[in-house]
Amino acid sequence: MGLNDAEYERICELMKREPTDTELGMFAVMWSEHCGYKYSRPVLQLFKKYREAMEAGGFENAGVIPLNEQFGIAMKVESHNHPSAVEPHQGAATGVGGIIRDIFTMGARPIAILNSLRFGPPTDPRNRYLFEHVVEGISHYGNCIGVPTVAGEIYFHPRYSGNPLVNAMAVGIAPLNQLMLARADEPGSAVIYVGSGTGRDGIHGATFASEALGEDSEEKRPNVQIGDPFMEKLLIEATLEAIQTGAVLGLQDMGAAGLTCTTCEPTAKSGTGVDIEVNQVPTREPGMSAYEIMLSESQERMLLYVKAGEEHQVEAVYKKWGLNAVTIGRVIAENVVRVRQNGEIVAEIPATYLTNECPTYYLDTEEPDYIRAAREFKMDAIPDLDDANQALLKMLSSPNIASKRWVYDQYDWLVQTQTVLPPGEGDAAVLKIRGTEKGIALKIDGNGRYCYFDPVTGGQIAVAEAARNVACTGAMPRAVTDCLNFGNPTKPHVFYQFKGCVEGIAQASEAFDTPVISGNVSFYNESELGEVFPTPTIGMLGILEQVENRVGAGFPESQLTVVLIQPAAFAVNTQQGLGASEYLAVVHQVENGQPAPFLLAEERNLHHFLVKAAEQRLLRSAHDLSDGGLAVALAESAIIYGVGADIVLTEQAADWTERRDAILFGEFQTRVLLSVETGHLDKIKTLVSEYGLQAIPLGTTGGDSLTVRLQGRTVMDLPLSECRKAYQSLSDAMSK
Repeated sequence: MGLNDAEYERICELMKREPTDTELGMFAVMWSEHCGYKYSRPVLQLFKKYREAMEAGGFENAGVIPLNEQFGIAMKVESHNHPSAVEPHQGAATGVGGIIRDIFTMGARPIAILNSLRFGPPTDPRNRYLFEHVVEGISHYGNCIGVPTVAGEIYFHPRYSGNPLVNAMAVGIAPLNQLMLARADEPGSAVIYVGSGTGRDGIHGATFASEALGEDSEEKRPNVQIGDPFMEKLLIEATLEAIQTGAVLGLQDMGAAGLTCTTCEPTAKSGTGVDIEVNQVPTREPGMSAYEIMLSESQERMLLYVKAGEEHQVEAVYKKWGLNAVTIGRVIAENVVRVRQNGEIVAEIPATYLTNECPTYYLDTEEPDYIRAAREFKMDAIPDLDDANQALLKMLSSPNIASKRWVYDQYDWLVQTQTVLPPGEGDAAVLKIRGTEKGIALKIDGNGRYCYFDPVTGGQIAVAEAARNVACTGAMPRAVTDCLNFGNPTKPHVFYQFKGCVEGIAQASEAFDTPVISGNVSFYNESELGEVFPTPTIGMLGILEQVENRVGAGFPESQLTVVLIQPAAFAVNTQQGLGASEYLAVVHQVENGQPAPFLLAEERNLHHFLVKAAEQRLLRSAHDLSDGGLAVALAESAIIYGVGADIVLTEQAADWTERRDAILFGEFQTRVLLSVETGHLDKIKTLVSEYGLQAIPLGTTGGDSLTVRLQGRTVMDLPLSECRKAYQSLSDAMSK
């Protein structure tokens, strides 16, 4: 069950008796890290919205940010790592289903799905199997349910071989005056179970997610839920219609901890309780015990709290859609979750015991030796570039940089017809919001290697890059949802990583005015191969006031000026942007050093510049410099529409180092590559100076090759056909 001896003794102390089997199971899932955040809670207090939510009784199912006076955007990201490791198709599919339910539980219609995926090298048969079937599960569920999968990221590294990461994000839109909360405020109101029947799948899924994978992981397939996207589509429509009746007072998705969670969390917030009869719960299998029913995590289920006397109105809506809708109990004034089977009380626990009394642990931290070594890492032993052409081709064919077309071609990103900047064409997806002139930009991003070698800076960069991606489309970054993936938190070096990353995320989100409005913590991501890289993934929402001002990443035509935007005083550390870089790992097989430091204020200024330039229609394309630095960004911008470029790196762009590899492949923050009409160049320079940045013209677009000259000599000259072949290598290999 995942409880230790002290926790069991605390339960007995609270209850003043030994718990029943059902009660013990309920405590076990609610006091797991997955539900109770007993290890992460003290650190998450660094997030302002988290502190406010805890003071108000707890987070809601998803965070909401206003779009305008009428509508709000709901968003949330969660992990389904362990289930996907043992059953990749269903693990990934139910991850999508669960996060979508968090959205429409708020009264929001789901309009977009994103995902962040991490696997071991795809050349390994097991990793390839997981990769293929996770993508298959995501595409199956999303395509069937009719919600577009519009953006994502995929990263490969041996550290994920034993434990892949599957993070699913969903976004929805809701009228602000009809938002639903997970509350049970009115004694006497009906507790109505809706959706699919309850089975034995997923029992103890929350505790399964709160322990490391081991040799017995394959035996834990019963902990993985089975999804039915067609049932979920019906549940979306029925729930949104039921909300319109005005009879629904509160509701919650039956995700982790199932019926236990949906009875204790809303009542704990409201200071009420419930009295339910589990024999009224629709089940898929005969003879299920109260323990199994209370802990099952079967999919496509919700619990509604409905005004007394209006139950039949709500039940009629669900039955019209062919779904179960059964009153299983009532809200009571006493703050107790009372569970009966055949009328006999099998569990009776104060709701706050399951939520507020979950123990809190203040774990030790210890900076690992490898971080101290990374600080002192010198580039002296790394030879400079001999052949920039071959280095670029090698970088473009790296699985972490190469095109993911094989993946997103399996996703229906056109359904609902709101996606106006699709996968592969921009730094973030852009959706037009019907009934308005506004658009939203969506991105999910992270870099585990950065966070491994420098947790605080890595956390900052995760937020900065996601925000920069959104700003490159012309959208102002507005809010963050995060999924924090780490190893066993009781290991001091792992908790050091976690604490540092959260500090960095909190600092950056506050600096950019992009609050963390929802999220998820996933610990115990390790196996016999060791723990994964510390991997916080950041889901970023941006808002465009005029969606027609959106900007893509590709050079759209010839005879445009290519411009590099970067800080006015370009900071360079001793590792020259190559510490912890993709270039160092791919070309030299060296993983060491630390990501280059940067200033959050300058990064924020860059976002504001990009939004203002897009509003003034000064940009033809915008693409951020991240993995692979300038050379990779140039190649990617050229490949998208097949428009080459002739680049000359002047002293202003290249006088800070004598290393060609640092100039071409160094990874510095707060840098963006633009293409602009030549007549707008002066306006760009004037505008960028207002934000304390500099604009450096690099050359012109055109032709069918990428040419780069440095210090009077050509250092790179490649046909786009060769660049494209390298860039498509991963997708080509996966298609065979």
